[in-house]
Amino acid sequence: MGYERFEEAEGPRWRERLGQYWKLVRGDRPIGVLLLLWPTWWALWLAAGGVPSWWTLFVFTAGVWLTRSAGCVINDYADRWLDPQVERTRGRPLATGAVSGREALVVFAVLMLVAFALVLTMNRLTIWLSVVGLFLAASYPYLKRYTYLPQVYLGLAFGWGIPMAFAAVQGDVPPVAWVLYGANILWATAYDTWYAMVDREDDLRAGSKSTAILFGDLDLVIQGVLYALVFIALYLVGRQAGLGMYYWASVGVAILFVISQFVMARHRERAACFRAFLHNNWVGAVIFAGLALDLARRTA
Repeated sequence: MGYERFEEAEGPRWRERLGQYWKLVRGDRPIGVLLLLWPTWWALWLAAGGVPSWWTLFVFTAGVWLTRSAGCVINDYADRWLDPQVERTRGRPLATGAVSGREALVVFAVLMLVAFALVLTMNRLTIWLSVVGLFLAASYPYLKRYTYLPQVYLGLAFGWGIPMAFAAVQGDVPPVAWVLYGANILWATAYDTWYAMVDREDDLRAGSKSTAILFGDLDLVIQGVLYALVFIALYLVGRQAGLGMYYWASVGVAILFVISQFVMARHRERAACFRAFLHNNWVGAVIFAGLALDLARRTA
């Protein structure tokens, strides 16, 4: 009977630990994976001129989940001084003490090692580029202490799968890849500014920095400029790649989605700004759909 009680106690304890780790890597919040996945898939399909090889697709899709999860862990480790002071983040495992800093670093290391093991099946250029990606992912969380532009750096880190995808498929990173990378930097800066607007008051009290604080009362105007630049960059991508009507139709629908975000967030309410942030998933998805359909039509 004593042994059975011990087994019953150990079972829930392990499930509780795994649940905390799942929360730590944001397994319960897939939006970050999707926002990282869409531009990676844009790049893979463009580089391959259609559906990429199944192994390359698997490596990059799994890599997106692994690196995004690792990024969340190192972000929470860097922000363990800040998260308890912010309403939206005070329940995170590191903020509550449910997971220790040492445990978080171990989880981060394991995730990055698995991701790197997958990258080792790619060519040499992709492997070297992954080292840059590791630096960007690991250093991003510390930017909010020293600069008001962590959202721009997030774009640099989130979009690094784009040059890596072209390197893996083509063995080179052509100019169109860098234009697409620039579009993603602008897009990530814009959608993460919506996210930062949710926490603006808490960040001001805690002494953290963000584009939402930097932009101040001009936030909606600057957001408009950022999104306009995103679509100019996507226009250049479409022109350089010779894309057709399905792609241009998807860009048009994405513009309508972005306009709806400004309607949502026009009063700068926290919940509305968060909905605008989440809505960017549909922007990424519709552009991918148009791109994939256009390339499929070309190869049919």
